[in-house]
Amino acid sequence: MTREFRKNSKLPISEDLSGFEKFKAMAYSETVKVPAAAIDLYLDVRSQIEDQIQGFVEPSSEKLLPDLPPQEQHVFTIVLDLNETLVYSDWKRERGWRTFKRPGVDAFLEHLAKFYEVVVYSDQLSMYVDPVMERLDAKGCVRHRLSRVATKYVNGKHYRDLSKLNRDPARVIYISGHALDSCLQPENCLPIKPWKLEAEDTQLIDLIPLLEFVATARVSDIRPVLASFEGRDIAAEFLERSRFMTMLYTDDIFSMKSAKGACMNKKNKNNNMDAFGGDDE
Repeated sequence: MTREFRKNSKLPISEDLSGFEKFKAMAYSETVKVPAAAIDLYLDVRSQIEDQIQGFVEPSSEKLLPDLPPQEQHVFTIVLDLNETLVYSDWKRERGWRTFKRPGVDAFLEHLAKFYEVVVYSDQLSMYVDPVMERLDAKGCVRHRLSRVATKYVNGKHYRDLSKLNRDPARVIYISGHALDSCLQPENCLPIKPWKLEAEDTQLIDLIPLLEFVATARVSDIRPVLASFEGRDIAAEFLERSRFMTMLYTDDIFSMKSAKGACMNKKNKNNNMDAFGGDDE
């Protein structure tokens, strides 16, 4: 029952009623006022609670990032998870929390910043994200940081919602050690192995050739490209495809050279025959 409905549903007390019946009607009307007021209070409180919950459930804005400058409309946006992707946070009783940088992360960020708009999008609170990023990104390679308030809360879990980034989805890549489990747009995900302090890890460095190719080739839509690598080690698969294309290109070059050489030999032979015939005359 809505408040507006209750306002418009007052029962009139007929003048034709007896005194006793009028008394009963008035008593009923007064009795109804108390629960009606309680319902009004409940609806007000409920509305406030729903607004509060909505603030936790939905990203903090419909546009999480500012508009790209006109001269950068062609630039891809690369979105990076933080934990177990760029860093690993570890807690021990004797020293508390410590955060470790993934091998190659400095070179990775510096190189990507030449080609991409780099964004870090974490499900952690800003009080954690900001100090970690201050130390991790001393050179300012990351343009924007997004923390938990920018995520969408679904069934007890915080998800990255790339549709709120204010970017063309055809030009957005999300890289994470838990990409498919933490993003609402799996078609934009580039999964990598989660990092848990493995000293010989090379995942970030291995991705650079692919990411540089995507940026410089100006792929029209990254989503079918990512789909073509589904279920594979993306970095290794890209290198294999690159070798194959290089072999094809090299074979084509040699074929062209061989064909050109054959034509030149034939032409020279014909020229020699013409000259020899001329001598006979």
